[in-house]
Amino acid sequence: MRSENTPFRGGPLDGRVLPILLGPTGHPPKWYEVPVPAHDGRPPTLYTYRREPSGYTKRLGLQRGWVYQYVPEGRERRELKWPWSRPKPTEAEPNG
Repeated sequence: MRSENTPFRGGPLDGRVLPILLGPTGHPPKWYEVPVPAHDGRPPTLYTYRREPSGYTKRLGLQRGWVYQYVPEGRERRELKWPWSRPKPTEAEPNG
């Protein structure tokens, strides 16, 4: 498998460059999570990083590569929105 040296910004890995395995599309994963075991009975800590474009070329506007940016609030959870789904009716709306 191919890997790409990807820099990290912010958080405990700030300034480091780590080799990240690329997926079948040739891109690194969108999220990179670093689990850190805790001591003294505390719960383990999970540091999360989100993949962002590192920059673009001036002349053609091509993307130069990827960088992982630290997200202190953690990974955002998304719900799938299917086109055939409709919002649930609330109690304030009359059924009719």
